[in-house]
Amino acid sequence: MTIRLRTAPRWWTLGFAFVTLMVSLGILATRWGVVVASHPAYLVTLVVAATAAMVVGATSVLDRQRAAEPDRRQAPRWRRVVARSAAVIGVVALLAALLYLRPLAASDAAINAMAGGAGVTVTDSATRIELNPTVAARTTGLVFYPGALVDPRAYVPNLTPLAVAGYPVVILKLPYNIAFFDPGGATKTMDAEPQITRWVVGGHSLGGVVASSVAGGTDPRVRGLLLWASYPSSSIADRTALQVTSISGSNDGLATVAKVDDAKRLLPPDTEYVVIPGGTHAFFGDYGEQSGDGTAAVSRDVAQRQIQDASLALLQRVDAAPSA
Repeated sequence: MTIRLRTAPRWWTLGFAFVTLMVSLGILATRWGVVVASHPAYLVTLVVAATAAMVVGATSVLDRQRAAEPDRRQAPRWRRVVARSAAVIGVVALLAALLYLRPLAASDAAINAMAGGAGVTVTDSATRIELNPTVAARTTGLVFYPGALVDPRAYVPNLTPLAVAGYPVVILKLPYNIAFFDPGGATKTMDAEPQITRWVVGGHSLGGVVASSVAGGTDPRVRGLLLWASYPSSSIADRTALQVTSISGSNDGLATVAKVDDAKRLLPPDTEYVVIPGGTHAFFGDYGEQSGDGTAAVSRDVAQRQIQDASLALLQRVDAAPSA
């Protein structure tokens, strides 16, 4: 004979489901524009988390009765404790990751720049933003890795002048806005654009670390490396044929002057270093202030013009270099 036991809802399960749902919906509500404009991985994760939370919560409320056989043995207490502890740790880790991955939103000016303008057309897709010259495009281009958690649209204003000058630019959209999750993005872009025979690989902050790794490889199409407030994690000093420009801000609180100087030994000896007096980490994109950054002692417009000029100079050097 089967005995039906009346049980209360699993309130701890319901509580975690509710918190997960609120966190997922809260991120979507406060960062909707950024989430849908970035790589779809974060959007999919938030939707899946919210859906799973609703299913688990509904099950916890509706499943008030459980069947039990008189001779049925429960799992040992220690196993139940371990299982519940693992579930709690897993949910807390998920919530922490979702909150940590909440992106830094591009400014209104950057979003407006997505419409393109004189000399450039902007093509937006799920995995990249293309800035294409309206004049005859050169055969040297730039593929760019955004900084960690930064809305990729934030780099459009700073990179548009390069496209206006005739150099195609591709800004990668990275899973969860973390360059480490798609280090091969530059290679996939180069494969998709065979008309561009010379490439500069660049990146801001963490994006520059991944760009350095790509530039340190053996792909003959990569002729230059553009570092914005960044430096490599391992030595590429032996890549002497690589043309490198490192641009940093003197007031950067994250990629500090000391860190950039210490990493010089990791770059080729003829690397060109450009320091923006009074510049900060967040000046390399249009996404507002960033936690841990320094205090600017120069206007954003002045700093960004210097960043653009130094970046364009690198592309021009690569374009003018004799063929290998």
